Amino acid sequence: MAFSEAGPSQQTKQVHHLLLPEILGFSPQLLLDDIINIANNAVQDGVTGMEEFLEKWVEARAQRQTDDWDSTQEVEQGLVAFQTLLEHHTDIAFDFFEAWCLRNIFAIPPGLPIVVPHQQNLDLTQPPEREQELLDELDELRKQLDRLIRYEQQRKLRRMYLHALKASERQRKHEEAKLERLSILKSPSLDILGALPAKFIAMYNAVAGLPPLDTSNVNSLAHDPGKRQWETSATGYKNWAVAQLLDRAESGGAGGKSVVDTLMERVHEVGRAEQLRMAVEAMEGVRADLDAVDSSQVEAMEE
Repeated sequence: MAFSEAGPSQQTKQVHHLLLPEILGFSPQLLLDDIINIANNAVQDGVTGMEEFLEKWVEARAQRQTDDWDSTQEVEQGLVAFQTLLEHHTDIAFDFFEAWCLRNIFAIPPGLPIVVPHQQNLDLTQPPEREQELLDELDELRKQLDRLIRYEQQRKLRRMYLHALKASERQRKHEEAKLERLSILKSPSLDILGALPAKFIAMYNAVAGLPPLDTSNVNSLAHDPGKRQWETSATGYKNWAVAQLLDRAESGGAGGKSVVDTLMERVHEVGRAEQLRMAVEAMEGVRADLDAVDSSQVEAMEE
């Protein structure tokens, strides 16, 4: 019977001992340890002060007396004894002080009901089955929270994916537009245009190799293609009349030169047949290339 009464009392003391730091906000044992450490530091300071005093006293005595007294060993023994005595009495005194504080100051009477402020209105008489139900409910709520967090993460990842997909689509369209603008560099007309400078040079060389034209012949070719020379203007008529008179004079002075010979001379004034053929072929090649470039551009615009 006595054992059954001692059990709950000991358990109550243990519970109160555990609740005390929670109520005070600090551990009483740590506070007492700090007080004891301060007392020990004071003892050490006292010993240090005594050591300094004795060293000065020994120096003053050595100056006053001339005997061979060795004070070092006696001073050290006295300091050790003094320190041991102080520490012994300090330990005894503060052991009693610590025990008295834990029994009288930092103690709760066994019969005093204690309720921590944050534990008010709590029902601590629940059976273990109810506690297990609460734990199971807590686990279920934790699982629901985890599923909700995963769902939110998936939604966030999906939004990020859609945003990245739209940005990638815009970037792709932009790059396709740039590629379309640069696709002209792959056009076959560039090869044709690249060959044009050489053909222009060849045409220039072919035309430059022709002999210079006579002024009268150039004027005779300057009229409109649909009219005769004397029908274009007064200047054209005068040029035609002068050319006729010169032709008659030359044919009369040559002693009956034939018309064929006259035509051959005029042809040779313009250039030889080989030179004319080369010039015409060069011009035809340039014209064909330009027509090919125009047709390729028209096809590109239609596409």
